[in-house]
Amino acid sequence: MCGIVGYIGHRDAYPIVLKGLERLEYRGYDSAGIALYDGEQLNLCKTKGKVADLKAKFESTTSTKGHVGIGHTRWATHGVPNDVNSHPHYSNSGNLVIIHNGIIENFATLKKELVKRGYTFQSDTDTEVLVNLIEDVMINEKVKLGKAVQIALNQTVGAYAITVFDTRKPNELVVARLGSPLAIGIGENEFFIASDASPFIEFTSNAIYLEDGEMAVVRLGKEIKVRKIHDDSLVDPYIQELQLNLEQIEKAGYDHFMLKEIYEQPDAITDTYRGRMLVEEGIIRMAGVDDNMARIANAKRIIIVACGTSWHAGLVAEYIFEDLARIPVEVEYASEFRYRNPVISENDVVIAISQSGETADTMAAIKLAKEKGAFVFGVCNVVGSSISREAHAGAYTHAGPEIGVASTKAFTTQITVLTLMALKLAKHRGTISDSTFRFHLQELERIPAKITKVLEENDHIKIIAEKYKNSPNCLYLGRGYNFPVALEGALKLKEISYIHAEGYPAAEMKHGPIALIDESMPVVVIATSKGHYDKVVSNVQEIKARQGKIIGIVTEGDEAVRELADYVIEIPETIESLTPLLTTIPLQLLSYHIAVMLGKNVDQPRNLAKSVTVE
Repeated sequence: MCGIVGYIGHRDAYPIVLKGLERLEYRGYDSAGIALYDGEQLNLCKTKGKVADLKAKFESTTSTKGHVGIGHTRWATHGVPNDVNSHPHYSNSGNLVIIHNGIIENFATLKKELVKRGYTFQSDTDTEVLVNLIEDVMINEKVKLGKAVQIALNQTVGAYAITVFDTRKPNELVVARLGSPLAIGIGENEFFIASDASPFIEFTSNAIYLEDGEMAVVRLGKEIKVRKIHDDSLVDPYIQELQLNLEQIEKAGYDHFMLKEIYEQPDAITDTYRGRMLVEEGIIRMAGVDDNMARIANAKRIIIVACGTSWHAGLVAEYIFEDLARIPVEVEYASEFRYRNPVISENDVVIAISQSGETADTMAAIKLAKEKGAFVFGVCNVVGSSISREAHAGAYTHAGPEIGVASTKAFTTQITVLTLMALKLAKHRGTISDSTFRFHLQELERIPAKITKVLEENDHIKIIAEKYKNSPNCLYLGRGYNFPVALEGALKLKEISYIHAEGYPAAEMKHGPIALIDESMPVVVIATSKGHYDKVVSNVQEIKARQGKIIGIVTEGDEAVRELADYVIEIPETIESLTPLLTTIPLQLLSYHIAVMLGKNVDQPRNLAKSVTVE
């Protein structure tokens, strides 16, 4: 999930591009680079490492002058992370420079042909092949940059978001996208290019989000022209007013974005149900559901497709939909669903979940489902994202920007949206009584305050983290609604602390994992008073008998687990279907504190990107 930033206008480009790259660090990367045009020549600097390394190198070796600039944070695909493979990349003539997010799958074939024509290559990247292909088209077809980009992209196979600059056209940038996001910020005779709006939010609130298969020529003093890449037809671009503000993407005094986002969950959940859930009236309003109620409520089956944390939210939703609305649900990894020739019919509803709305496998799953006639409902956080545009209908989570790579508030707000949807369907289908429906609304309204109470356990959780921070393995157990929470808790620990962890249904412990339990194995057991409490207590006793170290997530006032566990973390009581919104909070904090104590990069864990926009 590389980061792209570009600027052309009247301001100094360097500080804008540099700050933009810093704001895109959350996407994950291994190298970075910037190219500036000072009116006479391109000044380029790139390096393996962080944006801070790039800043130091650039300012000590390269001129920072210029009103045109492009920058890039690279996540290595073709070619190892090093200075040479970092972006931007020049064409052989030095006239063209490019930055690229994505993968050109047929780059080897293209490269072989270009080598025959006399082109040489300094890097191992597919991107250097693309910029030279564009130059070759310009020379042989005798066309301008925009047309050359269009012709070249029609010869490529893969995914991309690109920005290309020609030193002979200093007032122009050419951009294009297929599968990877790209936004164009529109100012007063100035333009900003970025993978998302965060790099330019303080300069303009107007942006165009390119659709898949679109390109644009951004020229000073002219209106932006957007075209379809495959047929050259003009597109009337939709200029969107951004809802993001600068304060939302700063740390606000917290040490890390992840911690800030953990603590934002009470407000995020409130924002998710605000305007949708009218408790006193006993009403849920969701336009995407209301406008398509017959299609959704009469579905023979709901298929949920997602990846990572969003897949875990989908697992929680499976319990909720089947329990309340009595509709069969299947939850699929989007990456497997898209490749296994699934049986889908027009009677199915596919719910696609993604924080970013750009996840490549989930996007591909949506397109497959639509081809087979299914109705697709998207649940995502980023307004204007690809999934929100590709789905037939959907709902935003309204969680606000999530910068930390390890999702926290995305998980709880996704569960909130899916709970509202399930309750609304249940009421419409008559599978839930009016009194039970209203009680669920009342309890959901209380969840933010109850999360705030769980957050007060932070200091206690920090003590537990100190105790187990050096454990090489950890086991997470849960039943029913909290089995997916066990999976999510284990994922969080793996993601940011690099400690091996596994989540299991508690009943499965005796089918293998119990062999791992000894005096050095911490076992996190989610044992709330709702659901299969007695069964979980029996599991805890079995762990205790084998000297396992038990961390219990329990309901306030619990006595049975408290007597057996080494540590307990209490959560307020709520109805069973809403317990995941509370039980996940201590697990997020536990992972966070362990990672901090181990000196890990919490917001940018190694090898991970915020969203996987290429396969």
